[in-house]
This record gives sequence, structure tokens and C-alpha cells, in this order.
Amino acid sequence: MLRKVIDDRGGLVTDRWISSDPADTGVIEKLFKKDIREGEEKLMLAVLENAVEYFQKYVLARNPSGKKLFQEAEEWFLEKDSGSFFSFENICETLQLHPDYIRQGLLVWKEAKLKLSSVEGHRAGRPKLSRTRVTHTSVRLSKTA
Repeated sequence: MLRKVIDDRGGLVTDRWISSDPADTGVIEKLFKKDIREGEEKLMLAVLENAVEYFQKYVLARNPSGKKLFQEAEEWFLEKDSGSFFSFENICETLQLHPDYIRQGLLVWKEAKLKLSSVEGHRAGRPKLSRTRVTHTSVRLSKTA
């Protein structure tokens, strides 16, 4: 395995590249664990993104499947005592995010969305004022009267 180095740490040095023993399992294991760790973090981030998407997309859902997706996402965010590897708390800890801050933000967003929807629904339910044209009848005053 070749690695570029700035200083000479020993081994075979050719054009500032150092050759390490391919049988050195410590280096391979370290790289492998790093790749696994990065893969796990990407997957966790994808799970979090998916949950936020469902939370926001289906917050106002009226059909049963949309309501269910929203409810599952909301419950996942609000659950605090799950020991699951892909629990919200564990994902936040791994990604170094503050779960309570995210929860609070999502709940504030939800309340604002519900309030806005309620106001818009109220406006939609009101009869619209129709524009009426007022016609003036002209009155002629005769000079003979």
C-alpha cells in the first residue's frame, strides 16, 4: 500500500511516497473501519433526512397513508428512550447533533404550519365578496316642468 508522506518515516521511500507492508493489518483495519464508520454516518444521515422529509411533507395529510407516515416520523423524533441503533437519539449522538434542539425546531415548524393551514382554511370557507357594478340611472330633468 502506498501513502504519500512529507517526512521520511522509514520504509522504502521513492519520490516522497512510502511503501508499507501490505500484510500490515493495522493500517488496513484502520482504513476499513474508517470506511465503515463513514458509511454508517451516511446511512444515519439519510435516515434522518428521510424522517424530516416525511414529517414536513405529510404534516397536513388527509389520506390514511400520509397520516401514518407523518405519525411514524413524529413518534420517531419524540422517542427518547430507544436503544435502537437507528433511533433518533443515537443518530444525533453519532452525527454530533443536539436532538432536543432539532425536536424543538420541528415542533415549532409544525405548529406554524398547522396555524397557517387553519387560517388559509378559514379564508377558503368564507364566501367571497362579489363585485357588483352599481349602475346609476340617469335622471333627466325637463326644462318644461
